[in-house]
Amino acid sequence: MLAKTAGVKHLVVLVNKMDDPTVQWSEERFNECKDKLTPYLRKCGFNPKTDFVFMPCSGLNGEFLKERSGNVATWYTGPCFIEYIENMPSLTRNLEGPFLLPVVDKYKDMGTIVLGKVESGCCVKGQNLLLMPNRTPVTVDQLFSDEDEVQEIRSGDNVKIKLKGIEEEDVSGGFVLCDATSPCRTGKVFDAQVVILEHKSIICAGYSAVCHIHTLAEEVSLKALICLIDKKTGDKSKTRPRFVKQDQIAIMRLEAAGVICLETFKDFPQLGRFTLRDEGRTIAIGKVLKVIE
Repeated sequence: MLAKTAGVKHLVVLVNKMDDPTVQWSEERFNECKDKLTPYLRKCGFNPKTDFVFMPCSGLNGEFLKERSGNVATWYTGPCFIEYIENMPSLTRNLEGPFLLPVVDKYKDMGTIVLGKVESGCCVKGQNLLLMPNRTPVTVDQLFSDEDEVQEIRSGDNVKIKLKGIEEEDVSGGFVLCDATSPCRTGKVFDAQVVILEHKSIICAGYSAVCHIHTLAEEVSLKALICLIDKKTGDKSKTRPRFVKQDQIAIMRLEAAGVICLETFKDFPQLGRFTLRDEGRTIAIGKVLKVIE
């Protein structure tokens, strides 16, 4: 579920310990695991036909991870794990877009250091950026990738950036470093499509939970329920629902406690998908449809 929310589009499910004496590479046991997991993965938004695949394996002796010995699980005719992932299409990174890095953490070391993953564009040493949502202008002093100082960072890199023009105490996790000419959007009120995964009672206006969106955790409250969406047809209800419950999909208006960085899922998925958590449990996943204010 969290993988889907983080943007993972394809899963390889390895059914491990198939070499256990109580299992002995049983096709029946493999199919039992497969049949129990498939409904849950479908509920999380993965398509069983295109989005995930099951493989038997043994982590102890490496069977079906890199290669097969040929004398076990003869009923499985698919590829081994390494063979499968090596043949998957490579990820397309947005190198041409405006620079964007959600801040995961920060610390002080002869200046202000921020850590995060570059989600879009490129950045070079000496470049002027904006730190949102406060619109603080900063300058890149040093760039580090894999602990080595570099002159340029690109989309997909996990990096550390030393900034000039801001103090460490003025930076928080969930802030976003942006291109000065094309900053990310900010707002407090937004409309979102939300799937209720696990919640025993009904949810109605006034309900509050913690929203985890990119690197930010912020309390949000439900301002209004706009409509329900039929799971099978995708049709929207014509009347406003009074409440929403487990396994339903709804479009709702949410309000954050403060101004946050976010984008619509359509424009920028990395800043437009989120989870809602309550009392230590993930109760819903959603995507931002529109930033209101």
